[in-house]
Amino acid sequence: MKAALITGVAGQDGSYLAEFLLTKGYTVYGMCRYCSEKKKERLEHLISNTEFHLLEGDLTDTARINSIINSFEQYDSLEVYNLGAQSHVKVSFDQPEYTANVDALGTLRLIEAIRQCGFSHKIRFYQAGTSEMFGASPPPQREGAPFHPRSPYGVAKVYAYWIVRNYRESYNLFACTGILFNHESERRGEEFVTRKVTIGLAEYLKSGKVLELGKLDSQRDWGHAQDYVEAMWLMLQRDEPDDFVVGTGETRSIREFVTAASRTAHIDLTWSGTGPDEEARDANGNLVIRINSEFYRPAEVNSLRADPMRARLILGWTPTISFEELARRMMENDLKKAGVSIP
Repeated sequence: MKAALITGVAGQDGSYLAEFLLTKGYTVYGMCRYCSEKKKERLEHLISNTEFHLLEGDLTDTARINSIINSFEQYDSLEVYNLGAQSHVKVSFDQPEYTANVDALGTLRLIEAIRQCGFSHKIRFYQAGTSEMFGASPPPQREGAPFHPRSPYGVAKVYAYWIVRNYRESYNLFACTGILFNHESERRGEEFVTRKVTIGLAEYLKSGKVLELGKLDSQRDWGHAQDYVEAMWLMLQRDEPDDFVVGTGETRSIREFVTAASRTAHIDLTWSGTGPDEEARDANGNLVIRINSEFYRPAEVNSLRADPMRARLILGWTPTISFEELARRMMENDLKKAGVSIP
């Protein structure tokens, strides 16, 4: 019998990973902090599956984590995917202590619970890293590139990376980190910039409300989350644990994402101005987008671009959904949610 435990299962990645593992024949246990009805929305289609089980738990609660890990002793093998986190970069500046408690110490609590249990040899552990760990490190960023995080979120994830590596080397645990670059989807949280764009454009078409954004020049390596969960799984299928950078190897600016999404929404944007004075208008001259400096971060990351060669050569992983397809899917999803029809 093989089982998987996914922390943060109610998030974007958690829901896609749960789907993927169920198709592979796993019994899947998903842990979320407080399983409110809103958080369960991404999981509604899985609740009726008898091989999917929802658990309430918090990465700040040591006793609960220990209890959950120890409950899996009857399984022949267990894969633990630590996807739970406070993952919003801007929020991490406002709540740095909470971010560190969940993202850094939460990882320590989980891997220490695995070390202490009497069946750690049956467990394989995946830690969700992030390209934000590289921060100001020059692109392309690959395994072994220096970390230079520019947010409390990135700093907390660097700690998590090193504690996982330390436990792997010190206690011979099968533990690895996937350093995943930006991956989005129709299930992305509404507080993240890509969903903010697609929801905002849909709202503009519906009511004329102007979309406000922060800096548009930041460049990211964007892929679709559905592709990336397969890379997580592949890392735990190897004979030996290792860390991998996962991304597309291509960058697009936030402005380019806005433009790609607007094409799907049939909004012909014209950009003008620079910096905080930049704006975008439609073909009729109506203001669609303006800059709000309140969305600027205390420290910005200008460019993140993966060098995913090792993941492609060793894991055999390649993304299948293009940037343009990603933007189209997300925009169509939010147009439908807003009840906006495009001819």
